[in-house]
Amino acid sequence: MQIKINDKYYSINIERKNNKNMYLRVKPDGIYITCNYLTPNAIIKNFIEKNIDSISKMILKTEAKKEKDEKFYYLGKKYDVIVLNNISKIEFYEDKVYVKNLSYLNTFLKNEQIRIFNERLKVCYNVFEESIPFPKLLIGKMKRKWGYCNKSQKLIKLNSNLIRYDIKEIDYVIIHELCHFLEFNHSPNFWKYVKKYAPNYKESKNKLNY
Repeated sequence: MQIKINDKYYSINIERKNNKNMYLRVKPDGIYITCNYLTPNAIIKNFIEKNIDSISKMILKTEAKKEKDEKFYYLGKKYDVIVLNNISKIEFYEDKVYVKNLSYLNTFLKNEQIRIFNERLKVCYNVFEESIPFPKLLIGKMKRKWGYCNKSQKLIKLNSNLIRYDIKEIDYVIIHELCHFLEFNHSPNFWKYVKKYAPNYKESKNKLNY
């Protein structure tokens, strides 16, 4: 089964189970419907047609995410990746990044995470007038957070994907976590500290949806 949305055809993948309701998901490779074993195709088609506007929005969101995942982002800029076997190091030129292979690109990002995050932690820490501990820094993937503060262990953790964003956003997350050493909550007083050291924090907060 296929459906045409925004002048493109999408495959309908039907998974039948012993459930009462019908569910719809949009993935990069098509539209997925989960329904009862006895649900006829005519009802499935009618269900899709009734939800066509919502499906269209989900498709746009999924395709935008796919495009973002396929691009190389570094410090707030988007680059097209060009693989060249005859270069020994990574090179940036305008909106392109030239690299000998994709694994080298990942190595570059990991090294930059360590270098830049540590540099920015020192910079952000040194602007604090209040007495706070200099934390141990951990870097790793996190699904739902850009940063994490463990006050008792005197450490902060930064999401490795922050390297994709501008220095302003990196600094905001670091300041946000450092402020938790002063207020271990998100009270109005906490945000006063954040605003003190990141006056335009709301812009970064919106970009990160943080």
